Amino acid sequence: MGRKNYIDQRDTYKLLEKLISGNYDSIIDMLKSIVKDIVDIEQFDINGGRIWELDSKKSVYRLRYQYGKFNKIPKEYEIKIEDQPVLKELTEKRVVLRDETDIVLKELGIKLYSVIGVGDIIKVKNGRVYEYAIGFNAPEIHQTFFELLNIIAGVTTKEIKNLRTKLLLQDTIDSTKRIHRDLAKASEIQRQLLPNHTMEFYDYDIFGNCQPSEGVGGDYFDFIVREDIEDDTLGIVISDAASKGLPAAIQSLFVSGAVRMGLSYATRISDIFNKFNTLIFDTFVYERFVTLFYCELTMSENRLVLYVNAGHPGPMHYKAKTGKINQLNPTGGILGIMRHQKFGLENINMDKGDILVLYTDGISEAMNENNELFGEDRIIEVIKNNIDKTSKEINLSLLEAVEKFSAKSIYTDDRTIVVVKRMEK
Repeated sequence: MGRKNYIDQRDTYKLLEKLISGNYDSIIDMLKSIVKDIVDIEQFDINGGRIWELDSKKSVYRLRYQYGKFNKIPKEYEIKIEDQPVLKELTEKRVVLRDETDIVLKELGIKLYSVIGVGDIIKVKNGRVYEYAIGFNAPEIHQTFFELLNIIAGVTTKEIKNLRTKLLLQDTIDSTKRIHRDLAKASEIQRQLLPNHTMEFYDYDIFGNCQPSEGVGGDYFDFIVREDIEDDTLGIVISDAASKGLPAAIQSLFVSGAVRMGLSYATRISDIFNKFNTLIFDTFVYERFVTLFYCELTMSENRLVLYVNAGHPGPMHYKAKTGKINQLNPTGGILGIMRHQKFGLENINMDKGDILVLYTDGISEAMNENNELFGEDRIIEVIKNNIDKTSKEINLSLLEAVEKFSAKSIYTDDRTIVVVKRMEK
């Protein structure tokens, strides 16, 4: 199976999630770790990185950290916002590529750079700017790296917010208790919104299961009867929001409502996904990233299944006639990364005895104590060992295998599985 740019997007997002997963005493410490680790990744081919912090009273950015193979900039060096219009452009574009114009930086050998804005947007006398700017320089900024900086900027800004909250809550016991109460309420609401585990649709046996890692989470699945279509059709959706905890639960709730509303107003699935993408991009400034797989079971003679995969882990399709398992790879990028994206529509046929297993990355990327991933091969093995079982039995067998595999791991994630089986009757 070939790997495309949207897979690179997702892999980079996962990489950054790991980079920022440490415990930090300050925002600057977290940003230093991110810059250092990104510069050290050889595939990015970056010479160095710098952190600039806004001094809103003076309308300047002050150098706070630099790392890499380049002549060092004087400590506490300042750049006036009025001398660098690119800094105000960041509030619209978030990522900008430019030739260096600052005389001091040019003399130090910095010629080409890409800069991202992270953190809150602050009003200054010259306009509105991010509170932090992170620059990377190299002889050549590759287009792939430039595009992936969108992900880096979004995830970093999200983690700045999370870290601020964490630092505030460390000394506020009452706030911690209030959050626990809110999470309990949110967990109850989220459970009520999920459909029943079991769904019967003609000769399809379907079972879904969702287990958030923190009481509430960003995983979501749903069964949707398409009343807007004359022929009998069942929509199945599985989704994973990038955030964790309550922010992810809010985002998954938004996505679930958007999916149902979108399906009631449009019939072309690709058009619906284009609108989803723009809606998420415009609505969630900091936590934009959502992977989503949607398929429709039809009652056509050949049991055609239409699907769109927006950067989601590819579901496994077991073909009873051949005994082989094929993966339904993404047909487009992660929802919300950029405003304009295109999503392809693909299809498969579900013959008698065929099995379709949908899952989130909490299954495929579950880790054991040795930091080994559960992986796609183990998912395939579980499916092949349970082809004669019901959808519920297959679902629970896969979940049990993941739980045993990751029992001693310190890392947990939301876990969701939906199994569709066409019965022999």
